[in-house]
Amino acid sequence: MTRYVRHAACFCALLFLALLVNATRVQVFQARTYDDNTANRRQFIAQYGRQRGDILVGGRAVTGSRDTGEQLRYERTYTQGPLYAPVTGFASQEYGTSLLEHAEDPVLSGADPLLTPFPLWNDFVHRRSPGGDVVTTLDRAAQEAAYGGLGGRKGAVAAIEPATGRILALVSSPSYDPSVLSGNSAAVGRSWARLNADVDKPMLNRAVRQTYPPGSTFKVVTAAAALDAGVVTDVDAPTDSPAPYTLPGTRTSLTNESDGCADLSLREAFKWSCNTVFAKLGVDVGVGDMTATAHAFGFNDISLRIPFSVAPSTFDPAVDKAQLALSSIGQFNTRATPLQMAMVAAAVANGGQIRAPYLVQRTTTDDGDTVATAGSRPVRQAMHPATAVRLKELMTEVVTDGTGTNAAIPGAIVGGKTGTAQHGVGNSGTPYAWFVSWAQGARDMEPGVAVAVVVEDASADRRDITGGGMAAPIARAVMEAVLNSKE
Repeated sequence: MTRYVRHAACFCALLFLALLVNATRVQVFQARTYDDNTANRRQFIAQYGRQRGDILVGGRAVTGSRDTGEQLRYERTYTQGPLYAPVTGFASQEYGTSLLEHAEDPVLSGADPLLTPFPLWNDFVHRRSPGGDVVTTLDRAAQEAAYGGLGGRKGAVAAIEPATGRILALVSSPSYDPSVLSGNSAAVGRSWARLNADVDKPMLNRAVRQTYPPGSTFKVVTAAAALDAGVVTDVDAPTDSPAPYTLPGTRTSLTNESDGCADLSLREAFKWSCNTVFAKLGVDVGVGDMTATAHAFGFNDISLRIPFSVAPSTFDPAVDKAQLALSSIGQFNTRATPLQMAMVAAAVANGGQIRAPYLVQRTTTDDGDTVATAGSRPVRQAMHPATAVRLKELMTEVVTDGTGTNAAIPGAIVGGKTGTAQHGVGNSGTPYAWFVSWAQGARDMEPGVAVAVVVEDASADRRDITGGGMAAPIARAVMEAVLNSKE
């Protein structure tokens, strides 16, 4: 009898050991597999079982969490949602996250191991730290000025600090309230369907995810290429440019919006935005140097993140001379985001150097302790410093005595460049009104802000669509807001 009991005891011990081995396998070695399984709702329920960290602008939260008392307890809320939607994005129980809510989700959700001094212990007990906060670089007054200036019209504004790359404003219009996507009710599904079906695409971040033909604002790049390459050595010398200009290898004539562009100097051609002069300059510079200069400014860069991704701006290196002429005045295949064109203006303002733009100043724990900071940003030389000095002069004269007078700010030095970009088959589309600029306050040692504005206004009379008339006043309001906040 004792032998049978002993055998039974050994068998039970083996079963018990097998259970321990299997439990160890499931809970330790395969824990991540089960945690990540889409059929496992525990992680999902836990994610919404605690308040999410906040996104801050000017020291104040523009996000929050609402206790619903349901299984998925907390829903995301947004203060002035449409104003900050191009920055925050949305955090939805049904549709996931976007923009900063997505790029900084580990911090906001509490999953980032840097939020706790004992990350290994948290992993062992499957406990998540309270959500941390994300402090943005935005200037609240500049953001409001940009949004108010667009006034619901289709378009976008990007503003950056030239010396650092800090993004001061990022606005896209028309916008939407991310709060309508936060929960999991039937209303959320209807809101999602409505927003995606809207022909005006309110969820499209036009400031960083939409590229446009930059039109005459690209002449800043062409002028830089011509000066750097030595094609132009004296900005006051005649450029030997006919008007109209016959595109090389074709019978197509390129004309100007204004008279008197024939053989103008670079200074005067820049001031009055003569297409013929800059088209010929682009051809004289050549596709190799034009492409290299565009690349130095940030075109064709597919790696830019701020921290969410930015659509690459493009300058086509595989063009013939006629196409190069059009590309050099911001037409043909040349396309740019408003953020890219703000970088172009910032390079001129910053002595030819570009600092990589960034949107997050630092991340913190829920108690306010710093987790990570933006750190030093890489520098890229877009043009020779002497070229930047000349372009600052040219851009200043556009505002004081050219097509950009609507951007002038009393007591400040302002440089700008207007643009009216044609598009569509046979240029039949409503033109885009552009303005790029920078401003330096009376007491400042260097420019404190660079701005790019694009307005796609289908309701305007085609003859009234100009960068100086529609976009420059918006840029002026943004620049004033930044300069006033510095004071």
